[in-house]
Amino acid sequence: MQQVPESIFSFLKDLKKNNDRDWMSENKTRYKDGETHLKRFYETIKEKLNEKDEIEKVKIFRINRDIRFSKDKTPYNIHRSASFSRAGLQRRGGYYLRIEAGNSRVAGGFFNPNPQDLLRIRKEFALDDSEIREILEQKDFKKAFGGFSTLNQVKTAPKGFSKDHPAIDLIRNKSFVFSHAFTDEEVLAPDFADNIIYHYELLRPFFDYMSDVLTTDLNGEPLI
Repeated sequence: MQQVPESIFSFLKDLKKNNDRDWMSENKTRYKDGETHLKRFYETIKEKLNEKDEIEKVKIFRINRDIRFSKDKTPYNIHRSASFSRAGLQRRGGYYLRIEAGNSRVAGGFFNPNPQDLLRIRKEFALDDSEIREILEQKDFKKAFGGFSTLNQVKTAPKGFSKDHPAIDLIRNKSFVFSHAFTDEEVLAPDFADNIIYHYELLRPFFDYMSDVLTTDLNGEPLI
């Protein structure tokens, strides 16, 4: 069983204190060794996901930061992260993993969906929010994720929707994302891969529901 070695955290903690290109150059071997371990770990996650889902690809995010439009000019991310894309137009949603000392987490959902998908989701919630609320209130799901992240919302109501609509708390969202944090001890534990998969599987009813929404019109007629 692949697991995350403590050396990953050691490297990232040192990088946080020495976030410059000279230090990275001097510690290139440590970085490459860590990436080798993490790639194996990501592959383990992909294999486990494929037992009950279908994953098209794994995207490993670069450690280099895009600093062109940022006031923070430190060149490197102090976390390592990857995403797992579901295969096929009929499978919507994606899984995310971040490993960072003191801030590791899994996440999943729909981050900044395109305008067409966003409007379709909002119209579905406005028409009938009972199914999504049933998913959100499922005991294990609620314990693991709470509710939608509220970091990306409109202030009152989107154009075309009433601020007094009973589902406005859902409709206001511009992204539909859930996350769950892990302690460093949980990340380093031998069962961390299984723990990740447990949380990803809790997202499946939500993904299945949203996939149905985004592949049909408001009358339930298929779009693909």
